[in-house]
Amino acid sequence: MRFTDLRHLNGPNVFTSSPVVIARLELDEQTRRETTDAAGFADRLTALLPGLASHHCAAGRPGGFLEAMARGTYFGHVTEHVALELSGLAGRDVHLGRTMRAGADGRYDVMMECPQDEPADSPVPGDLIRLALQIVHDLIGTGTPVFAAELDGIAAVCERERLGVSTAAIAAAARQRGIPVRRVAGRSLLRLGYGCHQRLVCAALTSQSSAVGVDIAADKQLSKELLARAGIPVAAGVVAWSADEAAAALAELGAPVVVKPLGGSHGAHLTIGVRTAAEAAGAYRKAAAAGDAALVEQLVPGTDYRVLVIDGRIAAAAQLRPASVTGDGTRTIGQLVAAANTDPRRGAGHSRELTLLRLDADAVSHLHSLGLDDHSVPADGQAVTLRRNANLSTGGTSKDVTDLVHAEVADMCRRAAALSGLDICGIDLRLADIAAPLHDPAGRGLAQPCAVLELNACPGLRMHLSPAEGQARDVAAAVVDSLYTPGEEARIPVISVTGTNGKTTTVRMIGQILRQAGLRAGLSCTDGVYVGGRLAYAADASGPRSAEMVLDDPTVEAAVLETARGGIIRRGLGYDQADVAVVTNITADHLGDDGIDDLSELIHVKALVAEEIRAGGSVVLNADDPVVAALAGRPAVLAHAPVIRFFSMTPGNPVLSQHKNAGGACYEIISGQLTETEGGEQRPLLAVADLPGAYGGRAGHVVANALAAVAACRAAGVSAKDISRGLAAFTPSGENPGRGNVFRAGRTPVIVDYGHNAAALAATGRFVREVWGGSAVAAITLPGDRRDDLLVASAEAIAAWFGTVVLYEDSDKRGRQAGEMLNLIGAALAAARPGIRCVPAESPAEALQTALDLAGEGPVLFLYEKLGMAHDALAAAGAQPWPEGQGATGRDPTAGAAAGAQPWPEGARVTGQDPTARAAAGALDGTTADTSDAAGAAVANATAVVAGAAEAAEAAVADAASVVADAAIAAISDAADAGGAADASHAALAWQQERLAKGPDSAGPDGCDASADYDQASS
Repeated sequence: MRFTDLRHLNGPNVFTSSPVVIARLELDEQTRRETTDAAGFADRLTALLPGLASHHCAAGRPGGFLEAMARGTYFGHVTEHVALELSGLAGRDVHLGRTMRAGADGRYDVMMECPQDEPADSPVPGDLIRLALQIVHDLIGTGTPVFAAELDGIAAVCERERLGVSTAAIAAAARQRGIPVRRVAGRSLLRLGYGCHQRLVCAALTSQSSAVGVDIAADKQLSKELLARAGIPVAAGVVAWSADEAAAALAELGAPVVVKPLGGSHGAHLTIGVRTAAEAAGAYRKAAAAGDAALVEQLVPGTDYRVLVIDGRIAAAAQLRPASVTGDGTRTIGQLVAAANTDPRRGAGHSRELTLLRLDADAVSHLHSLGLDDHSVPADGQAVTLRRNANLSTGGTSKDVTDLVHAEVADMCRRAAALSGLDICGIDLRLADIAAPLHDPAGRGLAQPCAVLELNACPGLRMHLSPAEGQARDVAAAVVDSLYTPGEEARIPVISVTGTNGKTTTVRMIGQILRQAGLRAGLSCTDGVYVGGRLAYAADASGPRSAEMVLDDPTVEAAVLETARGGIIRRGLGYDQADVAVVTNITADHLGDDGIDDLSELIHVKALVAEEIRAGGSVVLNADDPVVAALAGRPAVLAHAPVIRFFSMTPGNPVLSQHKNAGGACYEIISGQLTETEGGEQRPLLAVADLPGAYGGRAGHVVANALAAVAACRAAGVSAKDISRGLAAFTPSGENPGRGNVFRAGRTPVIVDYGHNAAALAATGRFVREVWGGSAVAAITLPGDRRDDLLVASAEAIAAWFGTVVLYEDSDKRGRQAGEMLNLIGAALAAARPGIRCVPAESPAEALQTALDLAGEGPVLFLYEKLGMAHDALAAAGAQPWPEGQGATGRDPTAGAAAGAQPWPEGARVTGQDPTARAAAGALDGTTADTSDAAGAAVANATAVVAGAAEAAEAAVADAASVVADAAIAAISDAADAGGAADASHAALAWQQERLAKGPDSAGPDGCDASADYDQASS
């Protein structure tokens, strides 16, 4: 058996909201073999790993996995359970797993849950899978696996990668409040919140901590001087720069003294109870190992305490006790230490509630001062300290005394923290009794010995979270409350957009509207990451890393995230929950990639966006797409009690009508206006005629994208006025590069688009025909990583609208051989439309120029894979942006003269006859229906004439073209005068007049249809 690949999904995914890994296994010689085929395998495995008996498996109860092995199950499934059991033995508290067939016999994907904050690049999951495979392999062969050393190594890595107690507690407290948490770079740094509301936390050090305060706390002598000047008692001390100076300081201060590094921490290099010059010299050398100087202080009598101050409030207080063991009259001190270290609460460093006890040189020296060593046997009940200092980092323990702190002590600690400027400060002090007053009521000074020993800028929290004695204090929640006061917002609005087509345009429209509303929007899409309308990172940025990039930006006030299928499958979502989820449409694309083989599986993946929303959030769905509309009823969506918002391009859509009757929010075209209906109240937002790039509604996919954007922005609380202004300013060339952009090469319109599947190409073909008519030419390339049947479907969509096609291959063949795509697409085009003219080209620039030569002045559709190369090709051809509405108003350049467009009918042959034409539907609101009736009738008449007799075809078409020209020009003029949907520019009107006046040579072989159905697609 082999392990070939591993994917980390760090965000919410189709399995769970927790991180998971997916391992690809090849069973090879064990393919189709079951546990029952290997005699005694199950018994040997259970004896080796008895914890497997508690695994539920699909049965949902303990013992379920053993039952599965008894019945017979494949070894990929066994590997999953062994890996999960090993994970638990290594200290990872995870339980979820699943084994899935991966497209071939013997090939399986094993999904395994990961700890919430485990680093994304952790080697642990892979090591567990490899060890599980080895154990299973050995047991099949009746061998005896030996794996203790390997498992110990994995456990050590787990321990090293684990968040410290303080940081983990803060992460848990933040999540409890619904605040997003993300570990940064596998370190102890956490990013809480999103965008402009984010905070950084590293243990108890926060982005609000004063840098000057940290420096003050790091310099023990500076801290002492600052506190002393404020009248806060400190231990008398002297800075020593040599062993002789340390001995002199001892003589000046009087024994006993403490010698410690000037900038040390965690009790390292500390010596307590120095009494002689020789001891002072030795203690200096020990302390100086951490720096050039040492601090020699009087040893203040009393007990060690730590008081935690957060934002000027006493959050907790603990009495600290040195590391110790208690004798039983039988075991030696060394044996007692070993027994104490088996406590699961103890671990190396700060990874657990308690630190491992160590019999190092300091401990041995301390025992020697007590007349003991590690072989001594203490009496039953005798407590033996292992060192003088009470730091938890050296094995000490704590007792909670928060409720005992005297008001005078509390006030002193608050003043000390304020002097440092630290938001979170640990005060180390030594005094006889923290519950007693500091000052003599008769005014004779201190009532008890007391000194503040140190200020700690990043105090450990574990002594308060898990004291060995007394009440645990939720100081992690107090830290979070200091960063976000109760009720304070930690999130920014997150709008996530998914679907097959229209994602990028919809995201850009939403971003434009949010900017109009005064928000600094962060946006991720297939062309890059944008912040405040400016490109910040150029890449295909529709995955989770790009989403994180937006959400991590501290200047971003709202996030709009294109969320593509590939990112969801390979890494999960880049956010925890969205406020608004948008699903534009779902059609067959990318099938065969990443284990997604059919539409139902694709729906399941994209549905995740609608399922991972905040409680009461909004889900925007396309009512014209049945599979998208059905998402509203998914249990995982309904679990969040969402507000469902439907949009539709279809008048009388039953889903929309039902939702509207129930008072739901609906978005549609009414009387030529993008209209919101909610609670029975209609609110017009923008005329279709004023939507740039919509061409009076003929670009139906653009209108549908705008409806989705409107619904999302209304869900986000944007005003109708800002939506109207934002969309009116959304010019395709400026705000939506590469999506339905129109250029002019000479007098030839060039439509540049990124369509790459059948639904999108059908919508684009209809758009080209309805706006420009004539014999359009397409210059196309298609992505080589699509399945052959999907490429054939895309070619058929092209053939339905274009009689001449120029083919070129992208520089990135995506696994295909040179020329393979040309042959495949060319054959598919010819099969779909016999007689179609296909011309090969070597590059995008050559393809575009060839298409221009073939088109004359007819329209050219130019499909690209890389926008930069497309722009280079346009520049080489001398193409300039089409002067839409004379370049400034954003209105349509043409009312579109060719009414009644239809695609080439499936199965039709080139016979010289046109497919049956339908009458023109007119503008979306019907206001220009009268002016377009003549055009529709003319086309219908032309169809009948052409169908009547082949010998009369040329004359009939010429006559019909003349009629169409006159009627269409009149319709355009009337509509323009009336300010209706067909608000044409003079340049486009002139172009259309010339095209129609040229007669039958300029007419297309197909009829026309002015209704711009969305067809679940967009550019």
